[in-house]
Amino acid sequence: MARKALINKANAKPKYKTRQYTRCKICGRPHSVSRELGICRLCFRKLALEGKLPGIKKASW
Repeated sequence: MARKALINKANAKPKYKTRQYTRCKICGRPHSVSRELGICRLCFRKLALEGKLPGIKKASW
């Protein structure tokens, strides 16, 4: 679980654009965050399996 202070810090507008970093919009995880969706791989997997992400389906081969 991410610390609330770091989540609030990430949501604040930085003084310079290069200081901005990505965090998951759902759980606040700082690593493995997809730029297109703004969520981490764990939340992506959970939402995809529930069918809440349109256009995403489980691969099978």
